[in-house]
Amino acid sequence: MDAHRAQEISESANMSTVTYNGKNVYIEHVDQQNGTATIHPLDDPNNKQSVSVSSLEEE
Repeated sequence: MDAHRAQEISESANMSTVTYNGKNVYIEHVDQQNGTATIHPLDDPNNKQSVSVSSLEEE
């Protein structure tokens, strides 16, 4: 995924299915300049992490 698409998903009212390492995640914030996103697993909102947007996959 690229940073622009990750930003679109994070701002969308519709929940897209996005995975990171095979787990469904929620995109909280996208830093387009650095190409990173702050995410958390859908079942663990307290487990936030910053990852490269290229490691995110849209289903």
